[in-house]
Amino acid sequence: MSLRVISGELKGKKLNTLPGIDIRPTSDRIRETIFDILYNRASEANVLDLFAGTGAFGIEALSRGAKFCLFIDNKKSSLALIEKNICLCSIENKAKIIKWDIKKNLNCLKLIEETFDIVFMDPPYNKNLVNISMMNLCHAGKMSPDALIIIEHSIHEQIDLNQPQLFLADQRRYGKTLISFLTYT
Repeated sequence: MSLRVISGELKGKKLNTLPGIDIRPTSDRIRETIFDILYNRASEANVLDLFAGTGAFGIEALSRGAKFCLFIDNKKSSLALIEKNICLCSIENKAKIIKWDIKKNLNCLKLIEETFDIVFMDPPYNKNLVNISMMNLCHAGKMSPDALIIIEHSIHEQIDLNQPQLFLADQRRYGKTLISFLTYT
């Protein structure tokens, strides 16, 4: 699968990916749709890219004017790929990478001074990681007021809104994929 930065100062830059099914990057088409919905919200935002994979979402946000992106994943292959893509785009000064098991907790965020305006989460499909990851994100307490959480997940995984500070604002279906937009209050 070929990945590229869709818009912004890095427009057209090709990103590295890994062959096989270990990493399932968000397609260019879905990423473009998400950023069309975000309009200019990424500008000057602090972005958190969970289950970051290739780092394509966070890199796209930085290309569109985000001031900082934290990439979190727990696979060595993903972490190496994210670092390679960040260096390829020369955005090391706006990015940080953390190796962490998101399903256990997000206590690693306590070490980061920024709060996050946009969170993108793309956990492996059908592994029951969406709701536990949302709970861990809320418990970390590092989201800005009115933060937007974007979750890419399987149509077979339901969003559990037991977190009182989360509100499902929109949901879009693309084949077997759902993109859920939640606001944090």
